[in-house]
Amino acid sequence: MSKKFIVETSARHVHVTQEDLETLFGKGAKLTHKKDLSQPGQFACEERVTVVGPKKELANVSILGPVRPATQVELSATDARSIGIAAPVRESGELDGSGACKIVGPCGEVEISQGVIIAKRHIHMTPADAEDFGVKDKQIVSVKIESAERTAVLCDTVVRVSEKYALAMHIDTDESNAVGASRDQTGEIVDI
Repeated sequence: MSKKFIVETSARHVHVTQEDLETLFGKGAKLTHKKDLSQPGQFACEERVTVVGPKKELANVSILGPVRPATQVELSATDARSIGIAAPVRESGELDGSGACKIVGPCGEVEISQGVIIAKRHIHMTPADAEDFGVKDKQIVSVKIESAERTAVLCDTVVRVSEKYALAMHIDTDESNAVGASRDQTGEIVDI
């Protein structure tokens, strides 16, 4: 019997440092919790920013909390191309040599010389989940996503294992649209 897991669409968003948050939203600014996300301790915020590239901008981009050690912008390939940013496909936090942009908030703006990425599709797992699925941290697998009209296998999916995670796969909006993902989409590992 196959083991399935939820597949979630991760739309464009920004992670910020406390320093950049205060530049964008004012001295002493704190992130305002809007709703919890599937990963423990992660949440969508009320705060929104504009991401500016060389060609155009994306307004009303959500910030995800809590604050991070480095400011990072996660876009789909379509988003990045549309605003003129050469963003590499990377795991979250792998920012060396990644894309640059300007982030604009109501109280100021921040120029980042790197930090814009297209998030590599990944599956969050606890160590117990990884053992159950027979995989290891950083292992690359293929995932079958079945939908009414666009079933596909997404190769090059990285497994990320931590006690801090909850079992879920994250794909971006381009990938979600390509497979016709639904709100309750599931996937299964088909190649280890």
